[in-house]
Amino acid sequence: MNTPTAHIGTWLSTGSPAIAELAALSGFDWVLLDLEHGCESEAALPNQLRALRGSRTAGIVRVGAPHPDLIARVLDWGAQGIMVPHVNSAAAAEEIVQAAHYAPRGHRGLARTIRAYDYGLRLPGPEMPVPLLLAQIETNEGVKHAADIALVDGIDVLFVGPADLQFDLKSRPASAPGDYAQCLATVVAAARAAGKAAGILVRDVADLQPHLDLGFTYVAVDSDLAILRKAYQQTLAGRAS
Repeated sequence: MNTPTAHIGTWLSTGSPAIAELAALSGFDWVLLDLEHGCESEAALPNQLRALRGSRTAGIVRVGAPHPDLIARVLDWGAQGIMVPHVNSAAAAEEIVQAAHYAPRGHRGLARTIRAYDYGLRLPGPEMPVPLLLAQIETNEGVKHAADIALVDGIDVLFVGPADLQFDLKSRPASAPGDYAQCLATVVAAARAAGKAAGILVRDVADLQPHLDLGFTYVAVDSDLAILRKAYQQTLAGRAS
C-alpha cells in the first residue's frame, strides 16, 4: 500500500510579500494567504502571489466567505487554490466548485488578459490547471455532513479548522457528533472514502507527525504572526527586569 504524500504548508497572515517569498525559499509545499482573519485586504494578494512565482510553493487563498466574485477574482490574480471556511453541507460545497470553475462545470467568468494567463500571453484551454479547492470543516454540522461534502466533485481537501471546531463542540455539546478526536477521525474517514485528502492546521511542529499518522496529508504548521510572536518573546525572556 502506497503512503499518501504529505503536503506541508504554513499560514501567512501579515500580508507581507517578503515573508511569502521567504516561506517559498524555505521549501514549503504551500502557503495559506488569509483573507478571513489576516491583517491585509485582498489588495495585498497580488504582490504576495508574485513573490511565490518561480517557486514550487502553491499559493492558496482563504476567502472570508464563499462569494463567487471574490473567488473568481482571487483565481484571476493567480491563486492556485481556494480555501473556504465553515462549509457545512454538500450544497454549499457545490456552490464553491461552481464559482471556481468555468462552464460546463461552473459559472466563473472568463477573461483572457488576467494574471493567471500571463496577461494574455497564454490563453485558457483544457490544459490549464484546475484550482485546488479546500472546504473547511469547522462545526458540528460540517462534521456530520463531511461524507456528503467529500463526495462533491471538485472538492479536493476536507480541511479541519481546529479552533472553530473545538469552540463549536464546547458551545453546542447537545449537537456534537462526538468528541474532538472522534470528529477528526470522522473527517479523515470521509475524505479517504471519497478519494480526497484531509487537512488541518497545527500550532506546534511536534504535532505534525501525530496528525500525519492520523491520516491528514495537507498540514499547515503555525503562522507567520505566531512564529514571530514566539521568537520575540524568546528573545526578551532572558532580559533583566
